[in-house]
Amino acid sequence: MISYRPDPSELAYTFGGREPVRSVKPGTVVELYTEDCFGGRVRDVTDLPSVVCEFPFLNPVTGPFHVEGAEPGDTLAVHFVSITPAREWAISSTFPHFGALTGTHTTATLQPPLDEVVWRYDVDVDAGVVRYHARRGDYSVELPLNPMHGTAGVAPAAFESRMTIVPDVHGGNMDTPELVAGVTAYFGVNVPGALFALGDGHCRQGDGEVCGTGIESAMNTVVILDVIKGVATPTPRFETDDALMSAGSARPLEDAYRMSQHDLVTWTTELTGLDTLDAYQLISQAGTAPVGNVCDPNYTMLAKIEKQYLRGTSAYDGIHARLREIAR
Repeated sequence: MISYRPDPSELAYTFGGREPVRSVKPGTVVELYTEDCFGGRVRDVTDLPSVVCEFPFLNPVTGPFHVEGAEPGDTLAVHFVSITPAREWAISSTFPHFGALTGTHTTATLQPPLDEVVWRYDVDVDAGVVRYHARRGDYSVELPLNPMHGTAGVAPAAFESRMTIVPDVHGGNMDTPELVAGVTAYFGVNVPGALFALGDGHCRQGDGEVCGTGIESAMNTVVILDVIKGVATPTPRFETDDALMSAGSARPLEDAYRMSQHDLVTWTTELTGLDTLDAYQLISQAGTAPVGNVCDPNYTMLAKIEKQYLRGTSAYDGIHARLREIAR
C-alpha cells in the first residue's frame, strides 16, 4: 500500500503528456488525495470561479500512476475501496456559458448569459448528509451523501493529450454518479504503464450534472490498481456486485447513448454466448441507461444490466470479486 498527496504544483490537467508521479506493481493499494475541480480556490460564496480560478487550470487530477506491466491491448482494473470527503464544506456553481441550460460558444443564443453564482454546502460525513442552502431565499434541505469521482481514466492512444474536462474512450470527465466506492472500473490500456489519474470528487451529483458542477469536494480515496493481460476494453466499463455498465462519450447525446448500448450488447454477447440480436433484445428489455454529464465537450451515457439476467456469467475472469475481497 502506498500513500500519495500531491503538492499543488504536481496536479495534472491532462490525460497523456505527463510523466508518472509513481510507478506501482499490479495489485497495489493506493491511498491518494484529490483536489476539487476548482483547485481548492473557491472556498466561499464570494469566491467567483471566473475571478479566483485561471483557465485552463481547472479540474485537476492526481497522477498519473504508471502500473508496471500494463501494455496496449491490456485492461486496467481500478477498484474503488473508499471515497471520503476531505473537508467539511463543498462547492457548486453556475457559469454564464457552461451547463445544460445556458447558451455556450457552440450553442449560441441571444438571451443574456446565466449569472455566476456559488453555493457552499455543509458536509457532515458522520451523519451521511450534505446541506443545501438557497442563495436567494430562506430555504435549506439535507441531501444524502453519495461520494463519487467525476473524472478518472488513462492516457489516450497515439501520443494524444486530452484536457481533463473531456470524456472519451480513455475515460476522463464522465461525471457519472455510478462511479462510487465498491465499483471496479475497467479502462483499455493505450500506452505502457496505462498512466491512470483521478480527480473531480463530488459529495453527490444528480443525473446529467445539469448546471455543470456537482457538489465539488476534495477527496481522500483508496483504490486498488490491477492489470488484466491480453484483454482489450474498447470504452470504459464499470462493475458492481450486482450490475455491469458500459460508458459512451460523444456528441450528440444520442451517439453517446448508442456507444454505451452497443458496447453493452456486444459485451453481453461475449459473456453469455448469445447471438448478437438475442443480446440486443435482452438489453432492450432489461437494461437501463443512467445519464452521466450533459454539459462537457462530450456527453456521457451509461448502459446498465443487472447480473441476475446474465445467469451468473463472470466478467474479466471474476477480478471484481477478487478485488472486493482484498478491499474487505
